[in-house]
Amino acid sequence: MTDVRGSDGRIGETNARRAPGTPCWVSLMVHGPAAIHDFYGALFGWEFRPGPQQLGPYARALLDGREVAGIGQLPPDRQLPTAWTPYFASDDVNRTADTVRLCGGTVGVGPLDAGEAGRMALGSDPAGAVFGIWQAAAHLGTAVAGAPGTPAWNELLTYETTSVAKFYETVFGFELDPETSAGRDHVTLRLAGRPVAGIQGVGDALPRDRGPHWMTYFEVADTDASVELLVGLGGHVLTPADDTVHGRVATVADPEGARFTVVRPPR
Repeated sequence: MTDVRGSDGRIGETNARRAPGTPCWVSLMVHGPAAIHDFYGALFGWEFRPGPQQLGPYARALLDGREVAGIGQLPPDRQLPTAWTPYFASDDVNRTADTVRLCGGTVGVGPLDAGEAGRMALGSDPAGAVFGIWQAAAHLGTAVAGAPGTPAWNELLTYETTSVAKFYETVFGFELDPETSAGRDHVTLRLAGRPVAGIQGVGDALPRDRGPHWMTYFEVADTDASVELLVGLGGHVLTPADDTVHGRVATVADPEGARFTVVRPPR
């Protein structure tokens, strides 16, 4: 993980159109959205309002009136795993989807229009990790960053970085910045020199029930207090809170099993 806020560390609105490849939204599909709204509302202070319904019931999470994430409902007849999914900006979702296929990935949903909000697709990389592609129209994506309750980072956990990093480099135009320290398989993905996401190769340490997947980090004011609150709300701790160079982090799961990380960045 890399601190992606501005050099002055201030909270900022992100209402500008994103450059292609920029992580611009995170979305979660669940079986029981009402209960999950209550969970994240209590944990992060989110409120909800209806969003595009092309993939079924969907709501946008708001923090102080500004959009930060989306939560939709899975089809009731399908027992699919729940997971936070990052969306990467594209100027042409059809062309990006074609590139995904040409590079060995798959496109499972779309491309399709999401009302007046924009155009989207859901794909997976050659190792199976799911991600979204977003071509913005009225909806540009997450509207605020650098505050508790907002997405702070996205990290791909996969078997090894080399081949998968090349896939994302070709599809989204990322610059690859491999870590040179011995014993660590990590690549930072950059756009115009700025870190925007990461890929970590963890080999056999990947959860067998999950496989390669993207992990969303959400900023919090106090990691330990957030973990305690989360447990009281029915969530689960997967990796206890720990101090790292990127702040104090803990990996957790919501009541439906969707994994995410909470982080209090260094001050």
